[in-house]
Amino acid sequence: MTNLGQLSDKFLVIDGHADTPQRFVDEGWNFSDPLQGGMINLESAMAGGLTAEFFAIWVDPKEWGGRYAQRTLQLIEGVREQVQKHPETMRLGLNAADVVKAHEEGVFCALMGIEGGHSIENKLENLREFYKLGVRYMTLTWSNSNEWADSSGDLDDASVTHHGGLSTFGREVVREMNRLGMMVDVSHVSDATLAHVLETTSVPVIASHSSSRVLTDTPRNLTDDQLRAIARNGGVVMVNFYPPFIDEAWTRAWLRKIPERDAMRATVSAPYRDRGEPVPFTVTVAADRDFYEKHLRVTLPLTPLSTLVDHLDHVARVAGVDHVGIGSDFDGIQFLPEGLDSAADLPKITDALVERGYTTEQLQKLLGGNLLRVFGAVQAAAE
Repeated sequence: MTNLGQLSDKFLVIDGHADTPQRFVDEGWNFSDPLQGGMINLESAMAGGLTAEFFAIWVDPKEWGGRYAQRTLQLIEGVREQVQKHPETMRLGLNAADVVKAHEEGVFCALMGIEGGHSIENKLENLREFYKLGVRYMTLTWSNSNEWADSSGDLDDASVTHHGGLSTFGREVVREMNRLGMMVDVSHVSDATLAHVLETTSVPVIASHSSSRVLTDTPRNLTDDQLRAIARNGGVVMVNFYPPFIDEAWTRAWLRKIPERDAMRATVSAPYRDRGEPVPFTVTVAADRDFYEKHLRVTLPLTPLSTLVDHLDHVARVAGVDHVGIGSDFDGIQFLPEGLDSAADLPKITDALVERGYTTEQLQKLLGGNLLRVFGAVQAAAE
């Protein structure tokens, strides 16, 4: 295995997306604790040579209706508390220079990005407040469309009001993010929304955790034309590790089992529903993993690591090596590809890329340099 610790003397590694803040808040779990079923903690991050992580501030729209901003603040505070609890080993990153400094000093850099524009509750003042608290990107939608942007996740739902992309206010949100120096994240958005974003933004965008639609045909992924458009914009696409987004067999099998999976989820959620409480995400994740072990493991093995590398390679070839990165979705997904059990296994990806002929300079860009460039450019334009 490549010693990423040695390679990191030459470059730093940044992951674009992990949903770990829910563990901090809902489980009272510390980042220095053992993984306990999770995918990233301080030990695994250091073992995998991970310099910095964008922690996703994700508010479940079904569980937190009417309290989006409140839950957003709770999750932000959860990340900030972790930094306070680990002053010798963690640092809050607010700009590209902070990431570089953390790397030089050998400490883990925690960054934050909101996942889902519903968090701002249609108020630019909320967006500004979240920026002040340290949020440095926002995914304009999650799987749900909001009042000003369409998602790729519910376009077939006739009960949802859609806008044909971004509304007038949605364009205003993008411009305000440009003004603040907050990166615009286009993962999860509809094709029309992405087109409108690229028309509106004055700085490069990111896709914090999106894969190739040519290789895995789901609206959640990006077409080759979209990859090229983001490259022309100067942005970066960070490939998601989730098997249903990178493996056609997984996509088909997982979708076919939705009714049965939902039934199991309903069973484990019932006690929370009876108490009128939001169902913690970890509860449904555990149910999905249990379902997989009982009903799918024999016929649907975990996606091979090579499939993930195929997506990284495809994005690099279509968009260019200056416009690709990694966006694991750690702790926001039930499963990882075979051999990737935690952040400690990130060097396996490096090994696979080296085997495909990637040079040290190209790896420097793919594993963090491209995102760092966009981060710096967005903030420089705001300043």
